[in-house]
Amino acid sequence: MTSLPQNGHNHNGTIPSHHKAIVYDNPGHISTAITTIDTPKPGVGEILVQLTHSGVCSSDHGIMTNSFGFPPTAEGQVGGHEGVGRIVAFGPAGAEDVKSLKEGDRVGIKWVAGICGTCLPCLSGRDALCQSVKISGFYTPGTFQQYVLAPASYVTPIPDEVPSELAAPLLCGGVTVYAALKKSGAQPGDFVVIPGAGGGLGHLAVQIAGRGMGFRVIGIDSGPKEAFVKSLGAEVFFDINKYNTNEDWTKLAVDVKAATRPRGTGAAAVIVCAGSNAAYAQALQFLGFGGTLVCVGIPEGKGVPVGGAFPGALIAQELRIIGSAVGNRKEAIEVLEMAARGVVKTHVTLEPMSKLTEVFEKMERMELQGRVVIDLARE
Repeated sequence: MTSLPQNGHNHNGTIPSHHKAIVYDNPGHISTAITTIDTPKPGVGEILVQLTHSGVCSSDHGIMTNSFGFPPTAEGQVGGHEGVGRIVAFGPAGAEDVKSLKEGDRVGIKWVAGICGTCLPCLSGRDALCQSVKISGFYTPGTFQQYVLAPASYVTPIPDEVPSELAAPLLCGGVTVYAALKKSGAQPGDFVVIPGAGGGLGHLAVQIAGRGMGFRVIGIDSGPKEAFVKSLGAEVFFDINKYNTNEDWTKLAVDVKAATRPRGTGAAAVIVCAGSNAAYAQALQFLGFGGTLVCVGIPEGKGVPVGGAFPGALIAQELRIIGSAVGNRKEAIEVLEMAARGVVKTHVTLEPMSKLTEVFEKMERMELQGRVVIDLARE
């Protein structure tokens, strides 16, 4: 069994009584601290996972800073919801109740840590909207720690072909954009616009849309990310920094539509990965007849309606605006299978636990490209 330095497994494979975790020590602000906490024991239906990696998502930032309008985050909350590691223990009933899992298996823990499985959203395959949902890293211990409990029925198996640090961001970012693309109604060969194309969500959306689903991708982001976004498969790129005023936004819409084929018909879908009210206000103008705006990125702060969503305009072009929460268990497996086949590859920067506050500061300044993953074996 893999050993972790500093409070990880010792050489005879026993589970330590304590382990390292990163907590939000001053909720409402960007601030994290490494601490030592008790290692829990799994109960009935639970497993204990020794985590090695955890992705860092903008949703973690929103929870830490109390920016989403959720109930305030508790001080000392262990954040994180993109964890990968190996099963080291089962609850009292043992592994015989979970025939598909065994000790040593590599599994992932997602934004949704657990569901009831019986409410209407659960029965509809909309796990994230479960009426009794447990969110990893928000009033449920998250994955910024070396050991974590998880429901055996809800973890995601990680294919052997996908390294843990590349698998971690797919458990939220990857499955979220994949679910959104599926809901968009776009067909192979259609144009899909992705604002925020070079970010943590966007860079996965570009690959899944183009290489995985056969869409033609138009990326929008800041100019320095152009080469990166095009390397992921985007046919066309627009530098958002060149369109700063309302008049510029109108020109951006004209330019985006001109890039579609037949010329000027507009996109079949816009997947807004940027958590920006401005991105939403621009998005409807990119759509062609019958197009769909899919809301994915959540702007922080006070809620603002989608700009330009006039009933007359929606009716005249039969446009749709839909929301898409993180995907379900089946979609998580499908995304990881795409990664196993080389269709999508997460572009990650690995950082030790002590760098998490700095990562969040860079995230707030929109300086990150791709995804950051915390190496939980390194303080």
